Amino acid sequence: QVQLVESGGGLAQPGGSLRLSCTASGFAFSAYAMSWARQAPGKGLEWVSGIYFDERDTYYLDSVKGRFTISRDNAKNTLYLQMNSLKSEDTARYYCIRSWGLGGFTGQGTQVTVSS
Repeated sequence: QVQLVESGGGLAQPGGSLRLSCTASGFAFSAYAMSWARQAPGKGLEWVSGIYFDERDTYYLDSVKGRFTISRDNAKNTLYLQMNSLKSEDTARYYCIRSWGLGGFTGQGTQVTVSS
């Protein structure tokens, strides 16, 4: 069955970095566009970043441009999100999604908390 397992979340200080990973199984990972989304307490799900199956195009939410980098390793069936210069407003649960944008199969998420 399709599985997406996120990891790499945790507590980071403002200005710090975290690298999220999403390990995929049960489907042809290299054939799918993939995305990261996040949901902060009391807010809706927000599309943070996306990457085409062949990496020819990427998307970033305006508020994370220049700070976050999405990448993938199709040989390892893994999606990444490198998050630098973290801000308190980045605090949220981050989800891996099998689609370009929201609406695809979604993992269980990993919590990111940015606080001093």
